[in-house]
Amino acid sequence: MSPRITFEHELEELKENVANMSLQVEKTYRGLFQALEERDADRIRKIMEIDRAISDMERNIESRCLSLLTRQQPVARDLRIVTAGLKVVTDIERAGDHVADMAELFLRLDMNGPENYSEHLLPMAGEAVEMFHDAVEAFVERDEEAARQVIARDDVVDEFFNKVKDDLIECLKKETKNADECVDILLVAKYLEKIADHAVNIGEWELFQETGDIGMARLL
Repeated sequence: MSPRITFEHELEELKENVANMSLQVEKTYRGLFQALEERDADRIRKIMEIDRAISDMERNIESRCLSLLTRQQPVARDLRIVTAGLKVVTDIERAGDHVADMAELFLRLDMNGPENYSEHLLPMAGEAVEMFHDAVEAFVERDEEAARQVIARDDVVDEFFNKVKDDLIECLKKETKNADECVDILLVAKYLEKIADHAVNIGEWELFQETGDIGMARLL
């Protein structure tokens, strides 16, 4: 097998690894809200432990990317793919961190559902996870148009965040909810907003793969 064919095969494996890592985060995310609905605290505690496995997956993918860069002599297009892969797994891992952060908050809230504080938070959660799923799919499939659509949807999540914030302010004004609990729910909404931001980042790294325009990607 020629070095070029071997390299292309390893690039395909890289995409598969990225897809598998994101699937694990997505499953954890959906499992969190299902466990919350079922008031299953033990399952939520297990979800917090899965975060370490996701971090291990990130390190393994980073190692493979660096190995590709050092063992091969990638042309510009290949270099963009590997570089974008390195960046995308960081966004995926951080999204996983936010799932664990939300799990901790829900335990602190004694499994009190977010719908008791704002009717907009669960729809926000649904939109954020769909953005995350679609962004990774666009990256793996090299779908520039799908990536642009994900980026455009960021405003939807931002609007949900503002509505959740307004609902919580009303709760505090009317003194219908505990202030500390409202702060925790606001943090949950903020983590959801950050997950959507990571989806936007992933979409922008797909555009970088296609165009090479560094202005399309967030470097932080």
